[in-house]
Amino acid sequence: QVQLVESGGGLVQAGGSLRLSCAASGSSSNVLPVAWFRQAPGKGREFVARITWIGGLIYYADSVEGRFTISRDNAKNTMFLQMNSLKPEDTGVYFCAANPIGPGPRYKYWGQGVQVTVSS
Repeated sequence: QVQLVESGGGLVQAGGSLRLSCAASGSSSNVLPVAWFRQAPGKGREFVARITWIGGLIYYADSVEGRFTISRDNAKNTMFLQMNSLKPEDTGVYFCAANPIGPGPRYKYWGQGVQVTVSS
């Protein structure tokens, strides 16, 4: 069974930083973490950042451009989201999304979510 283990969330003051991690089960996992989403209280799921496997292309939501950095450690099959200059509106549950290796639907697998709270 595919497992995506998320960590690094917590409570931080505005202007602070957090680093989220999303680890696929084992270094030889058949799943590739590729994107972060978030869901604020009372709102729907929102795209945050994506990194492609082929080409390493990176995309960010306008709301986080210049503040967040997505990266991946291919050897450990782990994806990261470095979040700097955090704002209260960044508060929400952050989800890791992964693609299967080979043919398959985009974002087939999801992590359980990790809480990020930014206080004023």
